[in-house]
Amino acid sequence: MMENQVSPTPASAQPPAEKTAFIILIIISVCHLLNDMMQTLLSAIYPLLQSNYGLSFAQIGTITLTFQGTASILQPMVGFFIDRNPRPYSLAVGMTLTLAGLVLFSQAGSFPVLLLAAALVGTGSSVFHPESSRVARMASGGRHGLAQSLFQVGGNAGSAIGPLLAALIVLRHGQTSLAWFSLAALLGIYLLVQVGHWYKGHGLMRLKSGAGGGAPQMELPRGRVALALAVLLALMFSKFFYLASMSSYYLFYLMDKFHLPVQSAQLYLFVFFGAVAVGTLTGGPVGDRFGRKVVIWASILGVLPFTLALPYANLFWTGVLSVFIGMILASAFPAIVVYAQELLPAKVGTVAGMSFGFAFGMGGIGAAVLGHLADMTSLAHVYRLCSYLPAIGLLAIFLPQLETESRQRMRAATGNPR
Repeated sequence: MMENQVSPTPASAQPPAEKTAFIILIIISVCHLLNDMMQTLLSAIYPLLQSNYGLSFAQIGTITLTFQGTASILQPMVGFFIDRNPRPYSLAVGMTLTLAGLVLFSQAGSFPVLLLAAALVGTGSSVFHPESSRVARMASGGRHGLAQSLFQVGGNAGSAIGPLLAALIVLRHGQTSLAWFSLAALLGIYLLVQVGHWYKGHGLMRLKSGAGGGAPQMELPRGRVALALAVLLALMFSKFFYLASMSSYYLFYLMDKFHLPVQSAQLYLFVFFGAVAVGTLTGGPVGDRFGRKVVIWASILGVLPFTLALPYANLFWTGVLSVFIGMILASAFPAIVVYAQELLPAKVGTVAGMSFGFAFGMGGIGAAVLGHLADMTSLAHVYRLCSYLPAIGLLAIFLPQLETESRQRMRAATGNPR
């Protein structure tokens, strides 16, 4: 029965409001851009790897599974650990692991070495994402959706730039030119050391005092929290399984159906990831203003008409539809992360690790499963099948409206009818 009792914090005991630390948010977003740019380079050069090593679609999916599976398994562990043992400079360590994986990718001479390099990049991500999401919340000043969007849009921008750089540099100069991007990793390490200084001097004080956390969160019964988390996981499954079809196989789909050269297909992938970045940037602030549930509902289910139309569109409309799909679908993730953190406000790092870990896991599993399916059937069949995934968004009806729940519980606890 204790789980149903709520003890709101008196106004006099509330921590003082903190200003949003935009400098830290911008730095962490830039580092997210660098991190995800280097990661997206890998998927963007899959046609080159396929040519160099004679890889099947299943083997390409295995590379993605290794990278994203490693990140998926480790991220919740990292998030759980940092909730109890904050490590201000762990972000720089994560970027160093990504650097090592990138350099190894540039020199790999066999498929097993490619898998080892992918595992190193995945391990770097497992450290970077949950801890940087936690830093973004520390620096939010209570504007959690805005902070998550700024943080995540850096990653989406990096994902958009990656294919473009692959087309301009790596596909022209070969696999070894991946090593040139170690300069970006070194810049990221330097910036993250500076973030570590702020984290150590200011972030931990905000964390311990509760400042920057915004309004106090009302605890829901455990059963309702568990149901809400299960629904969020189902929604993330639909989102990231579909995104796996785009990130790993959109190039091949364009080349196969419309006979585009690799460089032209890369530009379409760049436009898609650019749309994802725009959607991510808007999802958080809209959630701050209108509620997370509204954004989650509209994003996952609202993309369904566009995904259903994509497999039957010509080249022009494929490009147009991919923009709408990227923008609408991407707006959900900042809202989902913040919504989950509001469900479990005392476990910010764990929630971030679980969210990003599940996202990476679904992306990796999706790439592997869809690769096998493409080998057995065709990429056109894969896209027709995946077009129905956003219908899972109907489950959002079971999510509680946290803002309403919080107000109702506050009134019940204080006896104030208003």
